[in-house]
This record gives sequence, C-alpha cells and structure tokens, in this order.
Amino acid sequence: MIEDASPRMQALTAWIQPLLASEGITDYQLTPASEDASFRRYFRITNSSGTRIVMDAPTALEDCRPFIKVAGLMNDAGVNVPKILAHDLAHGFLLLTDLGKQTYLDVLNDDNFDALFRPANDALVKWQLASKPGVLPLYDAALLQRELSLFPDWYIAKHLQVELSSAQRETLSQMFALIVNTNLTQKKVYVHCDYMPRNLMVADDSPASVPGEPQNNPGVIDFQDAVYGPISYDIASLYRDAFISWDEEQILDGTIRYWEKAKKAGLPVPAAFDDFYRDVEWMGLQRHLRILGIFARINYRDGKPKYLADTPRFVHYVRKTCERYQELWPLVRLFNALKIGDAPMTGYRF
Repeated sequence: MIEDASPRMQALTAWIQPLLASEGITDYQLTPASEDASFRRYFRITNSSGTRIVMDAPTALEDCRPFIKVAGLMNDAGVNVPKILAHDLAHGFLLLTDLGKQTYLDVLNDDNFDALFRPANDALVKWQLASKPGVLPLYDAALLQRELSLFPDWYIAKHLQVELSSAQRETLSQMFALIVNTNLTQKKVYVHCDYMPRNLMVADDSPASVPGEPQNNPGVIDFQDAVYGPISYDIASLYRDAFISWDEEQILDGTIRYWEKAKKAGLPVPAAFDDFYRDVEWMGLQRHLRILGIFARINYRDGKPKYLADTPRFVHYVRKTCERYQELWPLVRLFNALKIGDAPMTGYRF
C-alpha cells in the first residue's frame, strides 16, 4: 500500500473508494504503477477481479482534458489505449483501464524486436490515418522553436555552465531556423509526440515471449501532448529512442517497413525512401536537441537526476545526423567548441 498521508493522497483515496464500492469492491491494494517525467503520478488498484489505474494530475501543474480528448481520438482510430472509466477534472483524477505492467522497454531484445515493432508500426499508421486538421494543436514554427530553445537555456547554460559568445548564439540561431524550416516542409498528421518503447505496453494476453506477432500490442500511453505536425516525428521517436539504442541496420529496417506500410495506406510520405529518411533524421535532430534541454531541466528544476544519464545517446544522435548533412556542419563545430560529445567522424572536415 501507499505510505502517503498527504492531503492530496487522502483526496485521491476519498474519490476512488465510492467508485469501487459502487461495484462491490471494498478490499483492494493501491501501489505505485509507474514513474513519470512530468508532475503526474500513476497508481495501480488491485483486487480479486483485476486491476485498474488511477492518475493523479494536480490541476495547478497538469491539465487532464487533453488526455481525455486524445484517448478518444486514438480509441476511435483503433489504437489500444486506456479506457477512461471515471474522472474528476476539478481535482485532476482519472480512473483508467490497466494496459499491463510491462513496457516495450522492459522486454525488448534482438529476438522479439521484429515481433513487437511491426504492430507498433501498424498502430502508428492507424493513428495517422485518422488525422484531421484543426482537431489537435498545430506543431508550428513557434512551438518547434520554443522546444529548441530548451537546449541553450538548460543544457548549455545550466548543465554545461557555459555562456555562448555572440557568434555562437548567431550560429545556433541560424541552425535552429534551418531545422525548423526544413521540418515544416513535411506533410502533417496526428503526432503522439513521445511514441517510444517506454510508452508502449505489452498486452498481458500477448506476452512478448510467445512466438509470432502479438495481437493487442502495443498498448499506447502518455499521449496527452499530441499535436498535428510533421509525419516523420513519431517514427523518429520510435527508432531513435530516449532510453535504448539499436544498430543502424535495425533502425533502417524498421523505418523502411513503416514507410512501405504508410505509402500503401495512402499516407503522405515522400515517394522515395531516401527523401523520407532525410525527413526522419532532421525531425529526430529537432527532437534530440529538445530532449537534451528537457533532461537537463528535469534534473535542475525538478530534482530528477537519472534522466541526465541518457544524454550521451542524444549527443550521439545529434552528431551523427549533423555529420551526414553539410549544411548542419556549423552545429558540429559548435559542439566541438563546447566539448559536447566525441570528436567528429574521420573524413569530415570542420
């Protein structure tokens, strides 16, 4: 059980008890369900008839309404998401169905990679096919730029304790403008914004250990920040993950499989895979710079230091993409000057 006598936990308990009692449930356990980089908390309710999840999202810090809206959109699209059983928007409480205890991140290995990621590609295509403009917030230039600003504000200034020169600030400004303008040329669809193994659940009735393709995977969570934006964003998140690294051959194979399926389904991906993969790399670059800033902010503002351990992976992603495209070399030179990550690859001139 939860050892928390705070007014917030007392209010949460007072809310769920009559809901469960109305179904004849009076004996249950309440335990932590997962950690979150935001201010939300999740608890698992366990009783003889099964499990449920209760979300605690303090209204001063979080808004449950986008979660409810996107859950409805994803459910209508045929994606496996938690069903909302009850809610108290005044206090920020949601009662949800439970998609299980294991994330893709928990179970992924070389043997089940294909069996899990194929249905993840399928679910993403379903979600994107449901896209309509004007339903979700637009992932526009202002939002892309605002996200990129987290990198100099939190990673460079706060984490590295470096003050950029005027020339370095100008270089970063030019690179950000190039990245934003390039990404905005892509066609737009619904974007989950964190479509990665940590937010994909293994369905309890289709464990990854069973040969073949799981039928109900993935269960999708953490979708409340969904927007309408570049079509490559979610596939870049899936195969260039925050918490796990794959060989480039696996990344290419999975991305090609998605692109083929998306093209066949009529989604607006480029006709040539080379063009699509360039889109994925440039979109991933924006995301990785943003997350470097976010992970630094989570550490210094929110007191959650463990996320910083994953920043070398993002530095590697950023460098590898920038080294591949000559117009991005000024960003690598800036990373070199600030001693961020390893030296550039042999054969590149900076």
